[in-house]
Amino acid sequence: MNMAQEQIRIGLSRNQPCSYLPNKQERVAVVLEKHCHESDHYEMLLANGFRRSGDTIYKPQCDFCQACQALRVSIKDYQPTKSQKRLLNKAKNLRWEIKDTLDNNWYELYQRYIEERHSKGSMYPPNQQQFYDFSQCTWLNIKYLHIYEHDILISVAITDNLQHSASAFYTFYDPQHPLSLGTLSVLKQLEYCKMAGKQWLYLGYQIDECSAMNYKTNFHRHQKLVNQRWRG
Repeated sequence: MNMAQEQIRIGLSRNQPCSYLPNKQERVAVVLEKHCHESDHYEMLLANGFRRSGDTIYKPQCDFCQACQALRVSIKDYQPTKSQKRLLNKAKNLRWEIKDTLDNNWYELYQRYIEERHSKGSMYPPNQQQFYDFSQCTWLNIKYLHIYEHDILISVAITDNLQHSASAFYTFYDPQHPLSLGTLSVLKQLEYCKMAGKQWLYLGYQIDECSAMNYKTNFHRHQKLVNQRWRG
């Protein structure tokens, strides 16, 4: 399905301070069409640079900035880097599992992650209902990639499961663990995509000026959406 063949109504949010870049204003375009809020349409919208928050489908639509670029990894072309191979080797004793629901003890892990890693972010202080509102979606098949060490939960990667692709929605993990669990969670999502016959893993938006996002560019081959064309 091609967006060029379909007119989609959108609404624009008000300008507000950018969550990622200082001294910048951000606003988003929100998809209003009810029929777009289902799996097949969302996969098409993902390929055109949209994301979701809860049930809401949005895309950055800032007046004077185009720093946010959607990024996706080609599953068949992906090749781990030397550092990623070392990480996988160090993580051989860890176990991962895809589940339809969160483990019962997920919130304690999420709470520690937010308090130690994102105490200045919009998710602080951690709140269970706020997390559900942000992460859940009534019209998507959501998977939860759990990583365990000696049967202790150390990471959860929320993964939107689509017909031809998956979308890495949000990850939280043990902030004191010596391994790079954020990167490891993406590696396991890539492994899941390969096992499930997916074509792409979407990693959200990349902002070159935001150092916290630069890990996304370490997954090759990846593509960036630039001027509505995937390049890379």
